[in-house]
Amino acid sequence: MNDETKLTGDTLHQVAPTPEGMQEILNKVIYAHQQALTLLQQTEIAYGRLIPHQLLNLLDVKSIVDVKLGDQVERKMTIMFSDIRDFTPLSESMTPAENFDFINSYLSQMEPVISKHRGIIDKYIGDNIMALFAHGADDAINGAIAMLERLVHYNAGRLRAGYIPIDIGIGLNTGRVMIGTVGGTNRMDSTVIGDAVNLTARLEEATKTYHAPLIISQNTLYDLSNPTRYHIRLLDRIRVKGKLQPLSIYEVYDNDPPELRNGKVACQPLFDEAIAYYHLKEIPRAIELLKKCVEITPSDFPAHIYLERCNEYLATGQHFSTGEFDIGLTWSDEFLHKLEPLDTSHRQLLDKINLLIAQIKQGNTNNFLDIFAFLDEHTKTIFPIEDELMRQHKYPFTESHQQEHKRFIENYQELEKKSLSGMDDPLYIAFRTELLLLDWFSSHATKADRHLVRFLQNSKAI
Repeated sequence: MNDETKLTGDTLHQVAPTPEGMQEILNKVIYAHQQALTLLQQTEIAYGRLIPHQLLNLLDVKSIVDVKLGDQVERKMTIMFSDIRDFTPLSESMTPAENFDFINSYLSQMEPVISKHRGIIDKYIGDNIMALFAHGADDAINGAIAMLERLVHYNAGRLRAGYIPIDIGIGLNTGRVMIGTVGGTNRMDSTVIGDAVNLTARLEEATKTYHAPLIISQNTLYDLSNPTRYHIRLLDRIRVKGKLQPLSIYEVYDNDPPELRNGKVACQPLFDEAIAYYHLKEIPRAIELLKKCVEITPSDFPAHIYLERCNEYLATGQHFSTGEFDIGLTWSDEFLHKLEPLDTSHRQLLDKINLLIAQIKQGNTNNFLDIFAFLDEHTKTIFPIEDELMRQHKYPFTESHQQEHKRFIENYQELEKKSLSGMDDPLYIAFRTELLLLDWFSSHATKADRHLVRFLQNSKAI
């Protein structure tokens, strides 16, 4: 029996605690609260390593406890896939423990670089990193360049420790994706779903084929604020597995060693024309230019690849092409958006593309300048209609949609200037114009405009 209780007869009566006792109880409560708060903060930090807080912000939730199955939001993002080259044979030479140490050593180098450039690491898939950039393609491309720079220092450390250096490949693609949670009652995960994600994975795979550490899509090129800030050249136009419409891909070679980079800069006009001539099956002209590129820059792998393709075509007749440059485009109902001004303009654009393709096949490339007058009228007619619809109905992707309009106008006006100057081969300018229109039709007219129309339909605007 303590001094806070006393026995009177057969009854035990409670006695009010002393001030010292009250203070002791209060201290225990405060300590327990502090311990619980610390544990909660540590738990929140731990969950933040599994589900990034930036991803929660995109989902418009403040805490992991607020996340619900099925939460989702649509955003335009640049997606990054990065992978270590020849990881399988490398991992087979290590024990499981060494594999984990190596992977964590590598990833710990790359994670801060991605975060510094406002990237969100969505997931690690073995040695593969999938990251998201919500603030524009420039963050993504600068982050990728910085990752390749960090790799140089990381490899220097590996060499000092007696290990072989590693190579990585990075693919970037830009597009609208759905970010949200998937799973079941007892297990769910955050994920990103969309065609843009699948294309990014294919681009990362393409870095192996072309021996190019960093490849971007035409979509990412269009999203850059100023593409001339980087060393970028057209690499190919490929048909991605499972997709009907081909995709133009570009090499970013800012991270090449200075001698190789300078050689590519010097040879870029030759390389660009050689690519055009190869796709147009002007093989002797392509070979002549590619040989000059290889002579100036012997370690330019893409130039070697195209030279080999040219020789294979002469020997077998096999041509690696998407086929559009031969047969053009065929109008189909899938191109219809059921918005009259757009459907009419898209049909006219497709007809102009096919006319240009026919002119090129006939060798009539000295008289195709009327295409630029058409494009000028086309953009002045249809773009203001789209701008007004987006403004009136508060389309959430208005800014990026208008950015694509702006970039398209800049590109065709630049080609028109080159054509009028007479400095470039008309066949080459015709090819680049054709490529611009094919890319525009496949990426904007049939995708971005379709998204706009669906938004207007869902909001009962049309």
